[in-house]
Formats: sequence, C-alpha cells, structure tokens
Amino acid sequence: MKITSTNTAKPTTIIWNGKEVTTGIYKTPTNQPIFLGKEDVKGDEVSDRNVHGGEFKACYLFSEDYYPYWKNLYPHLDWNYGMFGENLTVSGLDEMTLTIGSIYKVGNALVQITQPREPCFKFAYKFGSQEVLKQFIDHGRPGTYVRVLREGVVKTGDTFELVEQAPKSVTIYEFFKLLFAKEKDKKLIERVLQNEALPLKKRLKLQAYLD
Repeated sequence: MKITSTNTAKPTTIIWNGKEVTTGIYKTPTNQPIFLGKEDVKGDEVSDRNVHGGEFKACYLFSEDYYPYWKNLYPHLDWNYGMFGENLTVSGLDEMTLTIGSIYKVGNALVQITQPREPCFKFAYKFGSQEVLKQFIDHGRPGTYVRVLREGVVKTGDTFELVEQAPKSVTIYEFFKLLFAKEKDKKLIERVLQNEALPLKKRLKLQAYLD
C-alpha cells in the first residue's frame, strides 16, 4: 500500500434539515506532508467528535483503486482525492485482506487498523444523493480508520510496512458486512469481541446479539 495523496479540510457549513451544520468531509489534497496525531490529523477539521477523530478514528484511509468505480456512478461531481473525506488516499488498500488490529509503519508513524467507515448524512449531502449510502454499503469497500500508536509525519509516496499481523482477526470487509447484516454471524462476533483494536462501546453493542 502506498500513499497517493494527503488530504485535509477547513470547516465547511452546510444546511441540513433547515439547520446549519459544520463538516470536515470536504477534504482536498495538501501537496505536503501531514502529521498524524493520537486524536486526529494536525490541521484537519474534525467537526463531530462523536463519530470522527479520537483514539480509534484518528486518521481515515480510502483506496485510490475504487475511484474509477465511483466516478462512473457520479461523473458530474468535481472529483479530487479526499472526495470520501479520507486523510490518506492509498493505492493497493484492500479491505478483503486488511485485518483489524494489524500494525503498520508508514512514514515515521506507527498505525493500527481499527474499523471501517460507516457512511452518514454528510456523505450523502456531499454526493447529492441519499442512494449513495446504500451504494456505499453494498459496495463493501469503506476504507478504514486507524489508531496512531506512534505519532509522526507521512507524505505522498510513503508505503505501509506490515509490522505485526493481528492473530485470529477479521478483515475490514468482513466486519463492515457484519455491521449492516440483518442476520448477524455469531461466530464472527465472537472473534471480534476480544479485539482491543475495536472500541469497547462497539464491542459491547455486538455482544448484545449474543446475549
């Protein structure tokens, strides 16, 4: 996996249900290195810290490989890297092989794969379509958040070097499908409950399906 683009955003105000809402989803390429901090990316807007930023969502990665798929569905949009609100556009990122808890070195930072991105109303607003939410879920390639174990600077061209493969883990793809499945795979849930790369709140929510 290699960084294609580093992206950040300034606060943007949108009107949603008649109210002003601030968002950081309108990211654009920085054309310069960025600093991955423990809670967020330095200089990047994180408007709603209930759903973005923090230890388990410090930085968001999305695959460059899927841009053609989405450009084909929404050719009228003004396309640039950062379109999905990702801090790092990464070539070769594959959710079907990326496992929760695995640790990578990138630049001089150390990051751990945590959880997939779940689409929200701001994502739909940006794309001008409520249908995009279902399309995003059905596509099953949501990108991933990472936890920053060691802060550091990353830049375009930096590669992700696997430091530690998480044992008996699940892939980002498997976990994303699990989150939105009407019938939950209980064996899959049991495999993720002890994975400390996932926030306790999310694990407890899944535990409820076993109780």
